[in-house]
Amino acid sequence: MSEIIKVGMADLKTCVSPDGITTLGLGSCVGIALRDPVTKIGGLAHIMLPDSSAIRNSQQNIAKFADTGIEELVRQMVALGANRTRIVAKIAGGATMFKFEGSTNSTMQVGQRNSEAVKAKLGKMKIQLLAEDIGKNYGRTVVFYPENGEFHIKAVGRSESVI
Repeated sequence: MSEIIKVGMADLKTCVSPDGITTLGLGSCVGIALRDPVTKIGGLAHIMLPDSSAIRNSQQNIAKFADTGIEELVRQMVALGANRTRIVAKIAGGATMFKFEGSTNSTMQVGQRNSEAVKAKLGKMKIQLLAEDIGKNYGRTVVFYPENGEFHIKAVGRSESVI
């Protein structure tokens, strides 16, 4: 019998098919689903911030940041038996949840900065990004199934989508 593993905010977890993995409340945060399609080992990270180097004591929670969280998720998947060269990605989240009138300050665009940092890190690690559902102005809840790579995305008042 399969299980759905829960990932908290600034957290990451791995699983092996037939289990799935979920995280709730992706607003400006980005959910990164990684998968080795041969071994069907998967992982999901709930990234809150783009860059650990800008934060003091950032090593206390490496899952919180795009740069360190993605590396750790890959490390854990490889330890379970995934092949690093086959890992592929799908992402969701990175919304602009609050709009401040007249503000063009990039520090206020956390969702966009998170999305850009995630894509840059995946590119640097040569992990192919297969699909994305990012931006806009609404939160998302996601469920990822390493068995078939389906990334189910739910948002209030919207139809569920699968990427």
